[in-house]
Amino acid sequence: MESFALHAPSFSPLSSTRTCLSSSLRHRSLTHSKPISRSPPSIVSSPSLPALRSPLSAKPLLFTPLHNNTPPTRTHSPIRSSQNDTTKPPSPEVVKQPQRKQGVKIVPFVISVAIGLIVRFAVPIPAEVTKQAWQLLAIFLSTIAGLVLSPLPVGAWAFLGLTTAIVTKTLPFATAFGAFTNEVIWLIVISFFFARGFVKTGLGDRIATYFVKWLGKNTLGLSYGLTLSEALIAPAMPSTTARAGGVFLPIIKSLSLSAGSQPGDASSRKLGSYLIQSQLQSAGNSSALFLTAAAQNLLCLKLAEELGVKIASPWLSWFKAASLPAFVCLLVTPLVLYKLYPPEVKDTPDAPQMAAKKLELMGPVTTNEWAMVATMLLAVSLWVCGDKIGIPSVVAAMIGLSILLLLGVLDWDDCLSEKSAWDTLAWFAVLVGMAGQLTNLGIVSWMSGCVAKVLQSMSLSWPAALGILQAAYFFIHYLFASQTGHVGALFSAFLAMHLAAKVPGVLAALALAYNTNLFGAITHYSSGQAAVYFGAGYVDLPDVFKMGFVMSFINFTIWAVVGGLWWKLLGLY
Repeated sequence: MESFALHAPSFSPLSSTRTCLSSSLRHRSLTHSKPISRSPPSIVSSPSLPALRSPLSAKPLLFTPLHNNTPPTRTHSPIRSSQNDTTKPPSPEVVKQPQRKQGVKIVPFVISVAIGLIVRFAVPIPAEVTKQAWQLLAIFLSTIAGLVLSPLPVGAWAFLGLTTAIVTKTLPFATAFGAFTNEVIWLIVISFFFARGFVKTGLGDRIATYFVKWLGKNTLGLSYGLTLSEALIAPAMPSTTARAGGVFLPIIKSLSLSAGSQPGDASSRKLGSYLIQSQLQSAGNSSALFLTAAAQNLLCLKLAEELGVKIASPWLSWFKAASLPAFVCLLVTPLVLYKLYPPEVKDTPDAPQMAAKKLELMGPVTTNEWAMVATMLLAVSLWVCGDKIGIPSVVAAMIGLSILLLLGVLDWDDCLSEKSAWDTLAWFAVLVGMAGQLTNLGIVSWMSGCVAKVLQSMSLSWPAALGILQAAYFFIHYLFASQTGHVGALFSAFLAMHLAAKVPGVLAALALAYNTNLFGAITHYSSGQAAVYFGAGYVDLPDVFKMGFVMSFINFTIWAVVGGLWWKLLGLY
């Protein structure tokens, strides 16, 4: 699960004008009884500035900038009620806030623990499996159940699972905590810091706005501009949720509101619902295109290595295998949704002018933005060529982060406040560590052997087994609320099943990893970015499930057909 909460205030050079206007309106309110309405915070009326118009929109609105690198200066005092300035503060009963429920959620806790206890004490231990291995399997299944049912936050529940493994002497302390030194996990953590840099400097917002300026004359072109801009920044901004919440959703909302497309009512179908659906369904392909475009990609390769499937030159190999099917899907998705889920507003002739105005208000590219560009080009270059010059991917990321810290693009407080990164470190390490020990203790080989016997009894060829196992891995995600949780729970087991069915190892590992990105848009809870986009209020829940299923089938088909032929040419099988 990618979880990346981003909050960036919007500032505008029109703020001083708003202050004067506010004072004038306050004066008028003393003599007039009519209430004064407020405009949405990121949209302001302006007869002198370009606005996005549609035949159905009544008022021209300004697409205001979302980022400004100059911190605001506080020039006002806290607002106080005049009648309380000289009186005692209100009584505790008045200001008392309702307490948030503390501790564990009882029902999910009982279910999660019960699953582990049933496996440990009610299910007979197979003859091929040791008592230690079976006990670790029970703890692992209980941990996975908790990640799905959430009796506690993910990191806290994973820590409880790790503690249980140590207390029951299933794993020694050093072994239990061994995965905390895993290179891939630290690469994932550093990727969150890179994403923070893109948002903090406004670089991601600037890149997306340029594409709106170049391609935004009509709604379909606008969608392609947003889609291609995400694909461009994906390898250097390795969090799909961060890209959704920090860059693209604010732009989509501003464009939609400017066209009179409001969330939560019938006008949402004018523009906002289409742009949201198109961006969400395309995001999975952007994440699948590059190894460093999503945290779960790196985890997939690490788990594959533990099963003996090692991919040479991983960044280049990943990109080459994904390039053709991903590009086809990126080109097809906006067009298909334009036909199946059409917007009411077809033309957006003023969007390029709005984008140009926004870029003008943002000003020239700042020093920090140039530093971010140079650092990420260096990091990506090292990821591509690192194997040849002996620099591992995590070391390349460490070099990049060190440069950003030295230049002041990021400071250490930015890193410390990135809670998602540290939470990911905790529970990824627990899952990776347990999965690795299950492999070492023979559980995974035993499970894969059982599945292999079933497949052999059905007399299936390895291509047929590949199709069945991939489809099962894909659609079982309806039961998961996290892409990385899905990887931690099932990737190793499904890869072992592929290997037992004689599917080529690299092909199986890459196909599972690509599917991990593609199923992130099948529901509103299937990924962090899905929750972000659904939360905007432009798409109804039935439409999320309907379009999620339709597009998942289309994506799955394209990757199976186009990808299958492409992988044959590349020699993966």
